[in-house]
Amino acid sequence: MKNNHSCFKEKPDEHTHGTHAEHMKQPEGHCHNENGGGHGAHGMDHGSAEMFLRRFWIVTFLLLPLVFTNEAIMGFLGLPTFALGKWVSFAIATVIFGFALIFFQHAWHEIKAKQYGMMTLVSLAVGAGYLFSVVSTFIPSIEVEFYLEISTLVWVLLFGHYLEARSGAAAGNALQEVAKLLPKNAHVLHDGQEKDVPVTELTENILVRVKPGEKVPADGTVTDGTANVNESLISGESTPIEKTKENEVVAGSIVLDGTLTVRLTRVGENSTIGQIQTLIATAQQSKPRSQRLADKAAGILTAVAGVTALLTLLVWSVFLGQPFVFAVTLAITVLVIACPHALGLAIPTVTTITTSLAVKNGVFLKNLAKIEDVKKADYVVFDKTGTLTKGEFGVADIVALGGRTEDEVLSITASLEAQSSHIIGISIVKEAKKRKLKLSNITAFKNIAGKGVQGEAAGSMYIMGNERLMQEQGVDLDKAQKVLDDLARKGKTPVLVADKNTVLGVIALADTIKEESHEAIAKLHELGVKVAMLTGDHEAVAQGVAEELGIDTYFAEVLPEDKYKHVKELQEKGNVVLMVGDGVNDAPALTQADVGVAIGAGTDVAVEAGDVVLTRNNPLDIARLVVLSRNVYRKMVQNLVWALGYNVVAIPTAAGIFAAWGFFLRPEIGALVMSMSTVIVVMNALTLKRINLQNV
Repeated sequence: MKNNHSCFKEKPDEHTHGTHAEHMKQPEGHCHNENGGGHGAHGMDHGSAEMFLRRFWIVTFLLLPLVFTNEAIMGFLGLPTFALGKWVSFAIATVIFGFALIFFQHAWHEIKAKQYGMMTLVSLAVGAGYLFSVVSTFIPSIEVEFYLEISTLVWVLLFGHYLEARSGAAAGNALQEVAKLLPKNAHVLHDGQEKDVPVTELTENILVRVKPGEKVPADGTVTDGTANVNESLISGESTPIEKTKENEVVAGSIVLDGTLTVRLTRVGENSTIGQIQTLIATAQQSKPRSQRLADKAAGILTAVAGVTALLTLLVWSVFLGQPFVFAVTLAITVLVIACPHALGLAIPTVTTITTSLAVKNGVFLKNLAKIEDVKKADYVVFDKTGTLTKGEFGVADIVALGGRTEDEVLSITASLEAQSSHIIGISIVKEAKKRKLKLSNITAFKNIAGKGVQGEAAGSMYIMGNERLMQEQGVDLDKAQKVLDDLARKGKTPVLVADKNTVLGVIALADTIKEESHEAIAKLHELGVKVAMLTGDHEAVAQGVAEELGIDTYFAEVLPEDKYKHVKELQEKGNVVLMVGDGVNDAPALTQADVGVAIGAGTDVAVEAGDVVLTRNNPLDIARLVVLSRNVYRKMVQNLVWALGYNVVAIPTAAGIFAAWGFFLRPEIGALVMSMSTVIVVMNALTLKRINLQNV
């Protein structure tokens, strides 16, 4: 894999100009894309959260003495003020203002990108309020200052950014995880001698030996040996595939039994895994962007507040003839009131509680900006193997014939297969042990290559294997034919067991469906969400699973690049698609989907490619995720409606619209109302804890 992953791009950020700590210093090795991504939630790390928390505690400590230098508060408490109070206020507020400079850095990025948002408004309010207060400190005739109001605004916003930084965990890089699917070294054969060589040094046409339990280091063709190979992580095919001379093998697949000698045909970026890396990068760049409601609202509020403040200044000073200082005071009050504490915490409080609630219910939200997309999802696409099914080739059905019981059929079959090392036999023996059946001693055992086995138990001779073996042995298949036809239609693999003349039973092998899958699909349909299934399995297998689960549509025999395309096709039809998978072959589709949901029990690359990770291998958690997202979205909207609706009254009042009745909104009253609005949004967010997702 030489030079195949020297530089990886992060998944493009969904909200480059958000309200949180975007534009943080990028980690070493970070690759910027031409779209300017990497400065939003994904650019924020654990260090950002610590930085905001540290500043918050320092400002908290500084606010205490600042409160006791405020004349209005001291007068309310009936306490005397001291002569140097305004200078102490100036000094403390200046230090606090220094901690707010990070908001100005963010505002500058918004201004350069012409994406005016909350940081622009925060900077206008904090900057104008502080500068006007400084002027009033040095010019005694101006008796108004906003030191306490501006400082408390900075205090709450710092805490809000800390909450958001902590809850907005950085998304991983799926491209870097792909390489982990390969072994570090390969057994290279040269002149009959075996030598371990790093996979980065592999070239085409060389021979490598792959032993039982090892991964194939690169794509190639088998030149010697026979073994069952698990390709489910690459192809999605759940059944182990027997590989022999001239068969092709792909990088990352696992040799289960036997040893293979492979001539490498594609290495590095030309290999299957290299192509998957390219698909992921393509999907990342074409991924649709979305912005948070808070960003959109803050952008509108910034324009409204700016225009209102300017009009207030002009109307009162020019048209109504009031003193300029009076007009400026009202204009700054508008800017301060327009950026309430509630807007700073409306989203972070909800997202922080959401993160905690989700983890307790088996869901890890890597990208909280995706909550809105989950809520809007009208199609959930499941990968079959390991997601809806157990991903294990096990006993699906037992049909007893010839007067025998199911347990008798399984016991005889397992007794014979216990003498074999074939992967199918292992599944049958495992099922017998699960049912605690007693196995018989087998004598005269014989392995019939590619067809089955035979042996004697308790004085009777039994044959176990496929239809071809039964026909060769002269066993009558008439009684079993209907069962075999039905199993073939469902794509299940039949194993027959017979005595010398009669079929005693048929055991159907398949990738068994999880019990939770039935309930998960039913619940999603109740929520009005359609379900699709992608699988690398054959058409008959896919149809059988789809019919049993009641899936709306399915796509069978799908290659990795086709999974990516099917998700894209659904999106092009106007659907918001949520993709669920656990294998490396799912990574491009997870990245392409509006929301990628990875099964935590799956491969690292799938986990890293997903926006959401299910910490449990339970498809019912998808329904829980949809229910959670709808509740969270509702709380976000409620908080934003309150935080912004408050401004519908507060901004005109601050501008002096009720002056004809002798009422002006004093800054102190405005600060009190802002505090109340903060309490309201926090309390509303806390009601999320009442949701019991386990009842879903």
